[in-house]
Amino acid sequence: MDLNTIGRLLVLGALGLLVLGGLFLLLGRFGLDRLPGDLVFRRGGMTVYFPIGLMILLSIVGTILLNLFFRR
Repeated sequence: MDLNTIGRLLVLGALGLLVLGGLFLLLGRFGLDRLPGDLVFRRGGMTVYFPIGLMILLSIVGTILLNLFFRR
């Protein structure tokens, strides 16, 4: 693999993370950061957050979008 290919992969990966980060910011702005099914454990000064409901929602939306784009 040459340096051009590695550079392109890094740029594409960074753009993908940028889009994903923007998506999470928008979801938080619309109040979708705490959905039913999300687990939050608080003990003392520590909080552990498992966004299971959000991950299920993103999985469903992602599956639908990928099926629309890559349908034969």
